[in-house]
Amino acid sequence: QVQLVESGGGLVQAGGSLRLSCAASGRTFSAYAMGWFRRAPGKEREFVAGISWSGGITYADSVKGRFTISRNNAKDTVYLQMNSLKPEDTAVYYCAVDRGPFLNTVPVAYDYWGQGTQVTVSS
Repeated sequence: QVQLVESGGGLVQAGGSLRLSCAASGRTFSAYAMGWFRRAPGKEREFVAGISWSGGITYADSVKGRFTISRNNAKDTVYLQMNSLKPEDTAVYYCAVDRGPFLNTVPVAYDYWGQGTQVTVSS
């Protein structure tokens, strides 16, 4: 059974940093793209960052220059380093595994999802 477990969320002041981790289990994920999404209260789930099987990376414009996605295939883990956090980054953050190796930015392209981790940025 495929499982994704996120960790690293919490409460931080504006300008601070957090590092999210997503540990995958149940199969080998090195051949699949992986992504981070978020859902703020009253808003739709939105793409944050993604990384293809070969390391290609895409970011949402709202997080470019502040967030960094990376993966460790040996550990089946993907990370999201978040710096210079803003109150508008407050959301539940989800990691997900794409159906294939290439990067997509829409939720429908992803097969498996974690339970989410709350990130709250105070002003």
